[in-house]
Amino acid sequence: MKTVQIYTDGACSGNPGPGGWACVLLFGEHKKELSGFEPDTTNNRMEILATVKALEALKESVSVELFSDSSYLVNAVNNGWLDSWQQNGWRTSAKESVKNRDLWERIIELNAKFKPKYVKVKGHADNKYNNRCDELAVDEIKKKK
Repeated sequence: MKTVQIYTDGACSGNPGPGGWACVLLFGEHKKELSGFEPDTTNNRMEILATVKALEALKESVSVELFSDSSYLVNAVNNGWLDSWQQNGWRTSAKESVKNRDLWERIIELNAKFKPKYVKVKGHADNKYNNRCDELAVDEIKKKK
């Protein structure tokens, strides 16, 4: 099966505030960059949206390695938070409503389809593609200011 590597990142100027999301999809010699802007959002929402947009861009069933510097995103998937939130009626362990439920529900659908392996990477370090995603996300905000 083909393997696609995906890098994602989100950025926000203020939190909440204007935000950008970005992803880089890699397959062999091929590279696809996607990014977008939201006028009033949060950093966490942009991190999740970048992942949704990346997975939605896949055209066929492939093996996916997804790299993110968002502990929130990676832990929600890898540590079973998504399962717990669903079982608890979309409530956190503190009994608060889960934020960004609409995006989390989309992540669940896309995860069922592609079964990505989520990998945490250190942000603003020496990871070429994580840095590129950050640059694209920040550029989206700058373009709108």
